[in-house]
Amino acid sequence: MIVRILTENQYNLPGIHVDDLNKIDNKLVEVVEQGDQDGFERLLKSMLDLVREKGSPLPVDELVESDVVLPEPDISLEEASRLFTGEGLVPD
Repeated sequence: MIVRILTENQYNLPGIHVDDLNKIDNKLVEVVEQGDQDGFERLLKSMLDLVREKGSPLPVDELVESDVVLPEPDISLEEASRLFTGEGLVPD
């Protein structure tokens, strides 16, 4: 799965990690709905770290359509409330 982190890079995330990414995504939807700032920051960091650590960065000059686009690391809870709704960002 190709995952883009806004303001950073694209990563090729092996399929064995997609379920973990989706679990974090689902939890993010919950904490955003609750307005839980600390939970949001912790889970967003976990999500982005998972992609950075388990994924392989794509070369900057390689143009590939992203399967999932994740927000920038400094997104506010208010901005995230428009993204993390329903089923979240990662398709089931």
